[in-house]
Amino acid sequence: MLEKPKTNVLYAIPDDPDASTYRFIIVAAKRARQLQNGQRSVLPAANKKPTVLSMEEVRRGLVPYSDGSREEAEPVSE
Repeated sequence: MLEKPKTNVLYAIPDDPDASTYRFIIVAAKRARQLQNGQRSVLPAANKKPTVLSMEEVRRGLVPYSDGSREEAEPVSE
């Protein structure tokens, strides 16, 4: 019997059904880039590092994201 691997809560997006650590890292990295480029954080900036802020925002579910692989592809009309 195969067991589902345990997930690390520190590296998971709250509404992600797969609890993918990879997806968490990608979303957090894109958010960190936005913070580095001047966007404001939605959290009080106790720590000034954009990577730490972005991971906390993603962990709390404050960063919207879309998973292109879960969306159904529309048929191409010719």
